[in-house]
Amino acid sequence: MRISIGVGALLIVTAASAVHGQESPAASIAPSSLRSSLTLEAVLQSSARFAPDIIAALARNRQAEARALTTQGAFDTVFAVEGRSRIAGYYDGTELTGKAEQPFMDNGGYVYGHYRASSGEFPVYEDKAYTNRLGEVKVGALYSLLRDRLIDARRSDYRLAANDIDITRFETKATSIGVQARAIDAYQKWVAAGLKLKAYQALLALAQDRTHGIQRQVKMGAKPDILLIENEASLVKRQAFVIEARQAFRAAAVKLSLFYRDEQGLPILVEEGRLPEAANAFGRVRTDPAFNLAGRPDFAVLLKEIDKATVKLALARNDMKPRLDLTGEIAKDVGREGLGGYSRTPLEMIVGVTFKIPLQNRKAKGKLAETQAKIDELTVKQRYLAEKIQAEVTSIGIEVETASQLVDAAERERTLAQRLASAERRRFDLGSSDFFLVNQREESATSVEVKLIEANARIAAARAELAAATADEDALGLDLRSPFE
Repeated sequence: MRISIGVGALLIVTAASAVHGQESPAASIAPSSLRSSLTLEAVLQSSARFAPDIIAALARNRQAEARALTTQGAFDTVFAVEGRSRIAGYYDGTELTGKAEQPFMDNGGYVYGHYRASSGEFPVYEDKAYTNRLGEVKVGALYSLLRDRLIDARRSDYRLAANDIDITRFETKATSIGVQARAIDAYQKWVAAGLKLKAYQALLALAQDRTHGIQRQVKMGAKPDILLIENEASLVKRQAFVIEARQAFRAAAVKLSLFYRDEQGLPILVEEGRLPEAANAFGRVRTDPAFNLAGRPDFAVLLKEIDKATVKLALARNDMKPRLDLTGEIAKDVGREGLGGYSRTPLEMIVGVTFKIPLQNRKAKGKLAETQAKIDELTVKQRYLAEKIQAEVTSIGIEVETASQLVDAAERERTLAQRLASAERRRFDLGSSDFFLVNQREESATSVEVKLIEANARIAAARAELAAATADEDALGLDLRSPFE
């Protein structure tokens, strides 16, 4: 049995050495300038600046802003020029028209200006083409009195695009919170794995320190030969613990490298020497007792979705109204009298009214009912999400309190286990205890040490989860500016 244990441990050591000789192609070993203890703040700062998910989210922000700029194009000033000339036939009239049109930002109408000049003769059915010698200047406007007065398709598109910008920003915040929460989790698991590795290394060191003394006692005849074999079995067992702990630590370091990056944004594989001191190993994630529900990005997104639906509802109600447009224009021909005669010369003022209504209007009615139902749906979702968030925060608060109690209990248990192990070692050195009992005391003390590490990791994870649940950007070390902006 002891031989098979020794062979198995030898295979584990060989495999671990082979793994240790390989380097991850996706991460680099930290340079000598990065040998100090790695803190949680450093990881969060690096993650906030270089995490690909955050950078991609910021790029989506820019896309939304670009789409909003596109919708503003509906309010651009449009300039057009049109010319026509009769190159064959009885009449030889030529007409050139330039027009500039500017839509209103606060009404569905527009204002326009014309300049038109003509020369030659036109048939009687094109009599309006005549102008004086220097042309005709015209200024006019269309103003919506009912439909499109308060909102129209152009303004609704712009408002919806502005809402999309806000939604994208909140989604970016949600992405960033998720990334930072995963970064904290990766860091804490890396620290926990490192502390466990140190605990098992310390356990192994105890067995190694005792080996020389046992060999001397056996050689002197004070102890039986079987004790050497028992000690060797214990040594191999503890070596296996260290191998497994080192493998877990390296795996945690690889996962941490996804969040901890260098100035070029490349992952850094953090070495064992950068583990922080045990007293502040997991970092301190501050939790703010004051929680604003609107600060949760998913809740804020729902509010913006309701705003979007409200805009669509207003547009549907607008489409239910009849169209009543008022038009007015002033025109004046300038220069000497043209071929069209004196009637073009006096100042002209024209006022017009347009009225239009669909008799059934089923399209607008359907859109109105659909949008109202959408608002009802979003309102219910908003209420349920608020209840869910409050329950989540309360539950995590209970978890933090419970984890704190477990840490206190684990610390007391560790103190007692260490005292028992120390006392048992003294008894063994004095010959009053056997090897099996001292070995058991030491391993029990290490198990309690590992248990305390896990309890501390649990409370740290609970605090980080609470910071994420309450969208505490300061606690999560969030800085949403991209290094490439």
